Amino acid sequence: MSTREIDEEHGALFAQQEQLPKLPVPDLESTLQKYVESLKPVLSESEYKHSAHVVAEFGQSAQAQELQRRLKARTAEPGRASWLEEWWNDLSYMGYRDPVIPFVSYHYSYNDDPRCTRATQRAAKLISGAIAFRARVVDGSLEPDSTRTSALCSHSYNYMFNACRIPAEPSDKFRTVAYHGNETIVVVRNSRFFEFSFVRNNVVLSAAEIEQTLEQIVQTADAADAVAVGVLTTDHRDTWTRNRRMLLDAGNASVLQAIEAAAFVVCMEPDMPQTREELSHVIWHASGRNRWFDKPCQFVVTDSARAGFCGEHSMIDGTPTLRLADFAVAHSLALPDGPVPRGFNPAFNELRFQTPPTVVRAVAQAQSRFDVNVAAQHVCVLNFAAFGKDKIKKLGCSPDAFVQMVIQLASTRHHGRARPTYEASMTRSFLHGRTETCRSVSSDSVAWCTSMDDPSADTGRRIKLLRTALATHSRLTREAVNGHGVDRHLLGLRMLVAPTEPMPAIFTDPAYTYSSHWFVSTSQMSSEHLCSYGWSAVTPRGYGIAYNIRENSLIIHVACVRNEHGLNSDRFAQCLEAAAHDIASLIDVKKVSEY
Repeated sequence: MSTREIDEEHGALFAQQEQLPKLPVPDLESTLQKYVESLKPVLSESEYKHSAHVVAEFGQSAQAQELQRRLKARTAEPGRASWLEEWWNDLSYMGYRDPVIPFVSYHYSYNDDPRCTRATQRAAKLISGAIAFRARVVDGSLEPDSTRTSALCSHSYNYMFNACRIPAEPSDKFRTVAYHGNETIVVVRNSRFFEFSFVRNNVVLSAAEIEQTLEQIVQTADAADAVAVGVLTTDHRDTWTRNRRMLLDAGNASVLQAIEAAAFVVCMEPDMPQTREELSHVIWHASGRNRWFDKPCQFVVTDSARAGFCGEHSMIDGTPTLRLADFAVAHSLALPDGPVPRGFNPAFNELRFQTPPTVVRAVAQAQSRFDVNVAAQHVCVLNFAAFGKDKIKKLGCSPDAFVQMVIQLASTRHHGRARPTYEASMTRSFLHGRTETCRSVSSDSVAWCTSMDDPSADTGRRIKLLRTALATHSRLTREAVNGHGVDRHLLGLRMLVAPTEPMPAIFTDPAYTYSSHWFVSTSQMSSEHLCSYGWSAVTPRGYGIAYNIRENSLIIHVACVRNEHGLNSDRFAQCLEAAAHDIASLIDVKKVSEY
């Protein structure tokens, strides 16, 4: 569903694409060994022995060798950028049928800008920054993301602007439209949708002109209520598919076209959040009435001029949108207030939905379901100001591995045992790469966590065990980033079992399901411009831990669902804070490397 030729990637942004290697197919024996090692710390001794035997039998089977051969053949197919891409996008996103909010989308909450006292002023400056970033994507002049040694894949930038997820059964689609001729922004306020062009007479509007346009849009929107059609995007994907068809039948094709084709969406929320948690909820979802959650980029501004970003996750991961967010914020902070040129007249159109009784009923039902879903989300945002990246590095530790050990110690104390833990590891050093799982629980992390609450373990032993656990975690992360993790490879093998073939016992073994049931799901996005970053837990029995390692603080967003399992984000956050203090106290005297 595209009118934009993604194959025509150009400019510096895409200059390295042809040099990027494909995601490798790891050695089968190596993957199985890593898998067995990951099971030991999360299973009982008897469970582990059983599963180790199952894995060994699979590794020696002719079927395993045949599945590995098929996977290698798949990656060698002409024109296939990645053996994983199609499966991953469908299984994790497009074919996933639960609502995107709160179960898929993520959010960034920005630091306050004390110079901006008006919501329209804050929004206009962020829009100006986003437009400037978009221009660099469109002409390809944006330098590609990179590590210290190589460029990263830029493919996902194709799905950032002028793009939209489209509900469909049994699997959603993704639509991109031409950049040129679609220089429009959709603004949502009081459940009403408006569109304006940010280019007039071939000149991009200034921040002052955008602000004046927003002021008139807000005044117009607040004058009368409307049916909150946007809340339909919060529903189960099959339900939303049927309701979108109903909107089309009611004569709303042009309105849907305008929203889906817009560069991005700006949501002007009436809320006045005070606490970190209130801000998180508002940026993430608010009332659900002033959003179009299928858009990959939604900038959100409250009436108190607080702001953030809500991202739809299906075709683009966090690192590109964090770069967009950082750019937009930095641009807005550097932008002086300027006068509106004389004679400027704001121009915008209201996108009016036709809402017959069938649509009104569908909206009311979607609102009810949305309210239940978000009310169950329990969030705590921990702002740990005792130290951050600077001190962690001075202690001789990898900041990410350090925070992962904080999470492991907190989780072990909270759950009473080690639980399967996921850390997202970026694989964008490969063509069309996205993520791999780093299985954060290791025998070494468990040994160290145990020592921390063992009165017989002295400081020296605890630090030596911590050093080993940190090194192991760094190795596991490195392997995942290099495409040699466990989970994606096993997924590929499982996907290639033909319907007429028996499913290998490794995949029916309860340990396979349990060890990938992420009781703790974690991810890092670090920026000095964010006061929080978060998303939901991936299971009703678990926690979603999003962390931001700032120079002098750690900001950790903890989310869970209030349900029969008795989870509590406040309690988990308290465990995190205590664990961070305990580790800092443990190694404050000497660097870890000195033991």
